[in-house]
Amino acid sequence: QVQLVESGGGLVQPGGSLRLSCAASGTIFSVNVMGWYRQAPGKQRELVATLGTDGSTNYADSVKGRFTISRDNAKNTVSLQMNSLKPEDTAVYYCNLRQGTYYTRTYWGQGTQVTVSS
Repeated sequence: QVQLVESGGGLVQPGGSLRLSCAASGTIFSVNVMGWYRQAPGKQRELVATLGTDGSTNYADSVKGRFTISRDNAKNTVSLQMNSLKPEDTAVYYCNLRQGTYYTRTYWGQGTQVTVSS
């Protein structure tokens, strides 16, 4: 029902910046939560940041003050501005959308690689 397409990943030096974008299409409810998760090699997928249609945000402690999530509710897009990137930020970043009663319906994008290295 829902497709998520990420873009903006790439290679960046420590201290640099990247901006990830995600576009959702399909049957999108007016109330939902969109966000970003990441998965590094050998590790489980973890929450990076989420943003609801009501404006509520949630950030991982490791990215607070460095990453900023934003969205356009009308266009069903979400972006992640990543500043002061660190090598430990290296991961595949996945766009996520949750909707429906109790947010039981979850959708994932294909992922975009972010590599932070000198």
